[in-house]
Amino acid sequence: MVLELYVRSPYVTNVGQPVDQPVPFSHKHHVMDDGIDCRYCHTTAETSASAGMPSTQVCMNCHSEIWAQSPALEPVRQSFATGQPIVWNRVTSVPGYVYFDHSIHVQKGIGCSTCHGRVDEMPLTYKTQSMQMSFCLDCHQDPAKFVRPKDQVFNMAWQPPANQDQLGRDLVAAYHIQSKISCDTCHR
Repeated sequence: MVLELYVRSPYVTNVGQPVDQPVPFSHKHHVMDDGIDCRYCHTTAETSASAGMPSTQVCMNCHSEIWAQSPALEPVRQSFATGQPIVWNRVTSVPGYVYFDHSIHVQKGIGCSTCHGRVDEMPLTYKTQSMQMSFCLDCHQDPAKFVRPKDQVFNMAWQPPANQDQLGRDLVAAYHIQSKISCDTCHR
């Protein structure tokens, strides 16, 4: 019992602990303040297993003009000049023996904030969920509690309505969502 609590604790899972990055990137500033959509930087979230990380060119689309001389952005300018990508530190990941596909979750109406939390409110990004198997199984066993209209997948502020039970069941049927809890769904 004590060991189980320990392995699920923020001390072990790093939930709530900001991850140091080579550039102090603020999702709050870029998403909440500037209104940049998740897909501007994470271009493959809808089409690939990985959401993708932005190339330095994506950063420079704005930062060649805005904050162009900021010392904090020196690594971005250096990356752009040399062609060497910035090596970001992963915030959220699953173990190597787990298969996860962003695109199928997005296509089935699972919102970014379901797994990643309100990154639009994070000056420094941190993990909000343990990403342990129990977290994934909660959704896979009863997806109706978590599914949302597809036009709300990228809405970080979306909250389930009072009728989520009925809405969720309707969306599960409409999106042809199957409750996939067999081991080989994720462990391939």
